[in-house]
Amino acid sequence: MVENLSALIDTVQKNCMIADARHARDMTICTFLLEMREFYRWEMEIPYGARLPKDELGDWLTARESLWDTVEEETFAPLPVSGGIDPFDADDVNRALVPYGLVYSSGLGHFRKPHFVLAELKRAEVREGVKVYVAGCEYARDLIAPPAAMRDGAIFLRMDAVRRLLWNKFEEWQWKEKDTALGRAFAHYDFERDIERGLDRMAEAESEAMILHEVGEARAEKLLGADWSSMLGQLDSKHAELLARAVRDHLADCLVTLPTLLEREAHGSLHFYLANLSGLRRALFPALTRAYDHWIASRDTSQLNRTVDAAAAHWLEAARHLTATFQRDPAHGDANINAIAGGDLANLKR
Repeated sequence: MVENLSALIDTVQKNCMIADARHARDMTICTFLLEMREFYRWEMEIPYGARLPKDELGDWLTARESLWDTVEEETFAPLPVSGGIDPFDADDVNRALVPYGLVYSSGLGHFRKPHFVLAELKRAEVREGVKVYVAGCEYARDLIAPPAAMRDGAIFLRMDAVRRLLWNKFEEWQWKEKDTALGRAFAHYDFERDIERGLDRMAEAESEAMILHEVGEARAEKLLGADWSSMLGQLDSKHAELLARAVRDHLADCLVTLPTLLEREAHGSLHFYLANLSGLRRALFPALTRAYDHWIASRDTSQLNRTVDAAAAHWLEAARHLTATFQRDPAHGDANINAIAGGDLANLKR
């Protein structure tokens, strides 16, 4: 296995290249450039906070897009493990790799973009009957690096991606108003006095919050059943998919993430959660923002607890409403879900 490691890394990275060639340019130009900057930092092993060389970055970006043009039509290659394994059969791959301290993840993310990553395995555990793989140093990855995801019934947490996310948030916050939910989160971990130690503490805490979210998603999937997964797999509209995922995220967080953080008095993670509640998720759940503001003003979490407790049933009903809407007319399911996303959010809001 060790003798094949270089070939394995090369194959996974080639599959990542093909996935990026097919999907990376679907992003908005702003998001694309930000993701490419961070991918360049990872590929060149440039430390957090170090200034990126502008000319070299520009040349690399041009060369990478040219390379994508040459591989876009290629098929994903089987991995050189146990005689050759389909790159989407992560369970089979991990049965071969985990004993050697490696872990692999593959699957379809938002808008059905394939994701692949090969990494060092830091630890493996089980939460509520669900396997959890915690990855460390990443040897091969694609452009987008979700810090945590449910893949093939297992939770895959990427500590490298967690740290990169937190560092980018910290850099962004330094140019913004300090007395915000994000500022309170960084203050909780004492970033101002010791950035490195603060980053370590925050990465550990927020990785736990991300695992809790994925456990919540596993619970939500059981409650929603196969019809929900079938609907997600058939949605072609980005707006419809975003709405469905936002509702499921709220359900998962009100089932597990937020009740657990409140019970543990994990105030830093609560601040960070509200700091990242944005876009459609924020628009759907104004009651949570009001309850958070009440906590900040009064230092009393009782309203937060009541809001979260009541919202779990609401989001379960909302998710079932979306599923029923889709199932009534699958041929026009995207349009019907889009109609809700475009104008009937009042019936979903909490």
